[in-house]
Amino acid sequence: MTEEKQAPFPDPIETDRLLIRSPRPGDGIEVNQAIRESYSDLHEWMEWASYIPEVAETEQRKQEAQARFLAGEDFQVHAYLKTINVLVAVATLHPLNWSVPSFEIGYWCRRGFQGQGYVTETVRALTQVGLEVFEANRIQICCDERNIRSRRVAERAGYSLEAVLKNEQRAPDGKLRNTLVFVVFPHTEQIPSLIST
Repeated sequence: MTEEKQAPFPDPIETDRLLIRSPRPGDGIEVNQAIRESYSDLHEWMEWASYIPEVAETEQRKQEAQARFLAGEDFQVHAYLKTINVLVAVATLHPLNWSVPSFEIGYWCRRGFQGQGYVTETVRALTQVGLEVFEANRIQICCDERNIRSRRVAERAGYSLEAVLKNEQRAPDGKLRNTLVFVVFPHTEQIPSLIST
């Protein structure tokens, strides 16, 4: 456990529509199905989605994610729609620098559940954890300039565009990528509290 961390990550988190929790053994089956359903979207933007994994590989990755979560190293979560207990999104609160503290949030949405605000709801919950539990002084979201859906999530979650990094890296399609950096800081008024109390 990292010394600078002020408090444990609340697990699970409940919002109006979602149950957001850390990975657990056995999650690999449903996550793998979600990856298969969403592969064309993921493959376009995510480096890790260069191929469709087998269920056993996804399960191993979920167990590794759980271990990192419990160790306070990285906080991947699964968002489930409470009404039908189905996985709709995966997101991660990545610690960047505990001495600041600063974080980065990454996310993806399962095809069939896109455009309904579930990722935005998840990102707002993770933002609240970062700001209120870990007392973050900076949280950022980075995305390809061409990824309109990801950009809209950051904007709807209350983040502001800080920078455009020109030719910052190669995208999965091999093209040079301009990376948008969105940020939020403590006391940002547009971040609503979504976590049920």
